[in-house]
Amino acid sequence: MNIYVGNLAFRTTDDQLRSMFETFGPVRSASVVMDRETGRSRGFGFVEMGDEDGHKAIASLNGQDIDGRRLTVNEARPRQGGAGGGGGPRSRYGDGPRGPRMG
Repeated sequence: MNIYVGNLAFRTTDDQLRSMFETFGPVRSASVVMDRETGRSRGFGFVEMGDEDGHKAIASLNGQDIDGRRLTVNEARPRQGGAGGGGGPRSRYGDGPRGPRMG
C-alpha cells in the first residue's frame, strides 16, 4: 500500500521517514518530496509497505506529534485530473511532422 505522510518537519530525511514506519513492518520505499527548484523538502512524503502493516502504521501515526508537528497519515490516493499532457505550440491545420500539406 502507498501511504501519504503530511505535515513533516522540513528537516525530515528519507531515512528518518523510513525508520518511523519500520516499527510496523518492512518498508519497500520511503521518500520525502523535494521542491525541484529549491531542493528543500515540501513537508510531505510517501511510504510503501504491505497492506496490513500499512493500516497499523496509519492508525498509530496519524495525528501524532513528531518534531513539533502533528502528522497527517493516510492511504495515498491517485492524483485527480488536473493538468498534464502535451505542451508546446499547436500546429496549424494540415501541418504535420513533414511540413504543410500541399494540394
